[in-house]
Amino acid sequence: MRDRGVIYSALALFLALLTFPAWHNLSASVTAKGPELRLPARDKQCVAPVEYMRTSHMKLLIDWRETVVREGRRDFTAQDGKHHNTSLTPTCLQECHGTQKDFCDRCHEYAAVSPPCWSCHQDSQPALRSAR
Repeated sequence: MRDRGVIYSALALFLALLTFPAWHNLSASVTAKGPELRLPARDKQCVAPVEYMRTSHMKLLIDWRETVVREGRRDFTAQDGKHHNTSLTPTCLQECHGTQKDFCDRCHEYAAVSPPCWSCHQDSQPALRSAR
C-alpha cells in the first residue's frame, strides 16, 4: 500500500507523455491541416482524381519515369481519355501548377519529405529545360 503514491505519479507521468503531442499542438495553435495549394488555372481536372494525386502522385510519377526510360513511351492517357505528355516539368508544372516553389515545395516541406525529383527536373534552370 505504500507504493500507491509512486504508482499514481508514474501513471500521471505516463499520461502526460502520451498526450504531449495533442496538448502541445493545442497550446501552439497548430493544426493537422496541410497548406492551401493554388489550383490549376487552366485545367480544372488533373491527370488523375484529386484524392489519388494527394496520396499517390509519387507512384504515378515513378510509373511515368519507368515508362519513358524503359519503354520510350511519352504518352499517358488519363481516366477521362485525355492524353498527356509524361513529364514532370512541362505537364505538371508549366501547364497546371506553376512552379516547384509555389506548388510542390509547400506540401513537401509540410510533410517533411525530400523527393529525388529535383535532382533531374530543375524548374529554376531554363538551360536544362531547353536541352530536353
